[in-house]
Amino acid sequence: MTDKQGISRRKVLSVAAGAAGAVSGAAIVSAPTPAKAAKASQKSVKYQDTPKGDARCDNCSLFEAPNSCKTVEGTISPEGWCMVYAKKPA
Repeated sequence: MTDKQGISRRKVLSVAAGAAGAVSGAAIVSAPTPAKAAKASQKSVKYQDTPKGDARCDNCSLFEAPNSCKTVEGTISPEGWCMVYAKKPA
């Protein structure tokens, strides 16, 4: 599934994983304080403030209460949804 700009979910996840690996590797070598990985823009992951069926941010393993996400920048609604949604394990 791609949007008008040709960005696929697989591409977003690959870039996020690569950036996280690069940043954490650099932090181990040279930084005395923890480094933060770059987050994807809300637009690039098609974030919306409303759920998509049962899929909603507060039920995603990437959601950080009360209103943020491990991989998406900005304020995130617990009732929101985006294409990097990953259901919390049971």
